[in-house]
Amino acid sequence: MNPPTDTQTNTVTEQLTDAGRAIEHDSFSIIDVEVGPHAYTAEQWPLVRRMIHANADFDFNGLTAFHPDLMRAGLAAILKGGTPVVADVEMICVGLSAPRLRYFGMHTHHYIADGDVIAAAHAQNTTRAVQAMRKAHRLGTLQGAIVGIGNAPTALIELVRLIREEGARPAAIVGMPVGFVSAAEAKALLMTLEDIPWVAIRGRKGGSTLVVAAIHALLALAEAHQKQAS
Repeated sequence: MNPPTDTQTNTVTEQLTDAGRAIEHDSFSIIDVEVGPHAYTAEQWPLVRRMIHANADFDFNGLTAFHPDLMRAGLAAILKGGTPVVADVEMICVGLSAPRLRYFGMHTHHYIADGDVIAAAHAQNTTRAVQAMRKAHRLGTLQGAIVGIGNAPTALIELVRLIREEGARPAAIVGMPVGFVSAAEAKALLMTLEDIPWVAIRGRKGGSTLVVAAIHALLALAEAHQKQAS
């Protein structure tokens, strides 16, 4: 059986109007023509393509790296329903489509603006992003979650520590923090994880927009899987 695509078969995870769907599908077609050769599998390519679409940057063909189990784990987490999405910043939560998340019973969480997180960051001379990941772990929100990190390298470094030292077990990690200080190093650290699936961007590039695009791609593929199964 051929893997489903994230276009043409969906209703919930598509643009809401015919005009919007046509523009998006035409954009994907242009990317497919112009991208040139790539080494991604048929399952991985729709995610990379949506990231290219989000930034009009073909560098993500090559910069995007996958744990071999990422696509399976990400789709399984979505299809089981009710999986939390834990983000490092509010921008990711705002950018994700509420109707698409609602269709799978999913809710977003971020803690970076919480008063206790800010107070702990001051008291321990750490970043709010570090304390936000620790709070997510204390609350149990990381367990079985899809974690999206697009802004704070320190959040990703702390997440890897929580996995290795404190038993955090997210279902999948979309690790794409952007920046000049520790961003490339944080993603390189993430890519050393073997037991938790991840998708990451090598080097300095990244951002919350790309995390949103990657999760939207997983949501679209999950809906396509549902329709194919039925």
